[in-house]
Amino acid sequence: MPRRAPEPDARRRDAERTRRRLLDAAFDTFAEHGFAGARVQDIADRAGVNKQLITYYFGCKAGLYRTLQQQWLKREETLAPDGGTIADIAATYVRHAVADPRGIRLMLWRGLTDEFPEDFDADPMVDADLAGMRARQEAGELPADIDPRVLRLVLYGMVIAPVAMPELVRRSYGVSPDSPEFAAEYTEQIRRVLLHLGTRGETDNPEETP
Repeated sequence: MPRRAPEPDARRRDAERTRRRLLDAAFDTFAEHGFAGARVQDIADRAGVNKQLITYYFGCKAGLYRTLQQQWLKREETLAPDGGTIADIAATYVRHAVADPRGIRLMLWRGLTDEFPEDFDADPMVDADLAGMRARQEAGELPADIDPRVLRLVLYGMVIAPVAMPELVRRSYGVSPDSPEFAAEYTEQIRRVLLHLGTRGETDNPEETP
C-alpha cells in the first residue's frame, strides 16, 4: 500500500526538531572551533542529518551562526530582569556561564578571529547596557566616579574568567569550573564584591580625602 503523506502538524514538528538538532550541533561546533574553523559537514554529522538541510533551513553557515546569535540575545533578556541589582545580574550570568560555557567560548573565539558574516554584530546591546549602567549610577547603586565602560569590561571579565582560565580555577579551588561547589562560592563572592562597590559614593574618591 502507498505510504500516506505526513499530516501538516507532524511535518511541522519534524521540521522544528531538525532545526533544533542543527542549532544544538552548531552551538557545540562553533564553541569548539569558532566560526571559521567549523565545517558544515561536521555540524550536519553531529546533528545526524543531511548537510543540505543547513542550506534549506538557514541558507548557509553564516545564517546558522546568525540564528544562534539571535537565540543567545533572547536568552540574555531573561537573565537580566527589571528590578534586579547589578550584583544579582552578574551572579546569574556567572551561574549560566559555568553551567553552559558555549556562549562564552563563542565570545572568546570572536576575539581571536575576525572571520564572521558581513552583517554580524558582536554585541548589538552595548549601547543599552551602558545606558543602564549610567541609570544605576544616577540612582546611587553604582559609584558615580567610575566610567561605565570600564565597569562593563570588569563585569564581563568576572563572568568570562572561569571559562577562559579553567586551569586557574582548578589550581585555586581544587575543583573544575563546572562543579556546583565552585559555582556557589564564586557567585557569592561576585555578589559581595559588587555589593561593596555599590556602597561607595561619589565623595569617596581617595584623591578628595583630606
